[in-house]
Amino acid sequence: VQLQASGGGLVQAGGSLRLSCAASGGAFSNYVMGWFRQTPGTEREFVASVTWNGGSTFYEESVEGRFTISRDNAKNTVYLQMNSLKPEDTAVYYCAADQGPYYVSRYSLDFEYDYWGQGTQVTVSS
Repeated sequence: VQLQASGGGLVQAGGSLRLSCAASGGAFSNYVMGWFRQTPGTEREFVASVTWNGGSTFYEESVEGRFTISRDNAKNTVYLQMNSLKPEDTAVYYCAADQGPYYVSRYSLDFEYDYWGQGTQVTVSS
């Protein structure tokens, strides 16, 4: 599976961005999809995940209520709508696909994901 993330950019605090991640080369609906982020010198951090048909979503506490993960299986694409952005949201954002086995119910562990996109930079200015 190849994943191509896009939609990052520079935005002022309080603004919004929508990230997209297009998948190819696999059965997209068979994967749990996740978004992670990373800043220089830090561990990659879970942001959100969505189950196979979009029926369940999970969020890291700091983004709950501001970010929304969704997927369109007909378009083989997962999205991350980010609202009320804060400077601390600045990071490289990665999408990832998890084909199992599954270790935790929130699908929040980066090592369980099998495929990763190239990352897209999100910068939030204050």
